[in-house]
Amino acid sequence: VQLQASGGGSVEAGGSLRLSCAASGGTLTRYSMAWFRQAPGKEREFVGAMRRSGSGGATYFADAVKGRFTISRDYAKNSVLMQMNSLKTEDTAVYFCGAAERHKVGLMTRASDYDYWGQGTQVTVSS
Repeated sequence: VQLQASGGGSVEAGGSLRLSCAASGGTLTRYSMAWFRQAPGKEREFVGAMRRSGSGGATYFADAVKGRFTISRDYAKNSVLMQMNSLKTEDTAVYFCGAAERHKVGLMTRASDYDYWGQGTQVTVSS
């Protein structure tokens, strides 16, 4: 499956953005999906994930974004969306979407849990 992330941009603190991860070559409902981000000089970090539909489709998030970010599927467009509200300057990063074929019991919060990656999309939040 090939993934393409989009929707990044520049917003002021408190604003919102919606990222999209569109897939080709596979149906995303078969995969557990995740968003990671990487700020300059920092390691890639987990943001949020959604289990594959066959595993219930539950979402879970890093504490830093819990309550502000949500993840949903757009079945018609074979994509996964991440709505980001109440953005903070510390949310500035390149955001990547990943897809996992393998199911793991427990939370899949490591980049190595995911098999496929899209290119990043830049999110810049200014004060």
